Amino acid sequence: NIHTQTTQARTRTRNKTSQSEPNRHLAQASRHLARARSTSHRAQHAKNALAEADKALAVWPRDPRAHILRAQALHLTGQRAAAIKALDAALSSAAARSLSAAERVRALVERAELKVAMNQRRRVDSAVKDLVEAVGLSGGSDLEDALCLLGKCYEWKGMKEEAKDAFQKVLEVQPDSEEARSGLERLGIL
Repeated sequence: NIHTQTTQARTRTRNKTSQSEPNRHLAQASRHLARARSTSHRAQHAKNALAEADKALAVWPRDPRAHILRAQALHLTGQRAAAIKALDAALSSAAARSLSAAERVRALVERAELKVAMNQRRRVDSAVKDLVEAVGLSGGSDLEDALCLLGKCYEWKGMKEEAKDAFQKVLEVQPDSEEARSGLERLGIL
């Protein structure tokens, strides 16, 4: 009986350790990303964040939060294509189920921004799909940047009405948005 209790105690300890280890790595990755965004040692902190995200993925390979942190670190190091692949893994149907709506929205918007930054014309359709899904999930609130990007994408595709609607939604929420105003001016509306 004592042997069984000892074995169970070891198993519980091992499970706690294996569950807390990825969380510790994710927390470290988040700290490094925050430092990378705010200090002059951007590259080193981004590399450290990438290493921590990879350690978390080694334990939990399907954790979407680790993939998102990995994508953000890759983006900071200038590896846009790899960042898009990491976001693809985070937003895959199996992994995305554990993301909150807000996390999913941020990941979709980030992936769309990366796609547009890599090659505006070639990836517009894919970026539009991500942005429309993000706006639908959020209800359009707090997504001024995403709506402006969506307006630009529609503009590039020659879809003037949709672009106008996107820019006008931004102005409803944020009336002093220069980006939305310039978009409407390019469309000949203002």
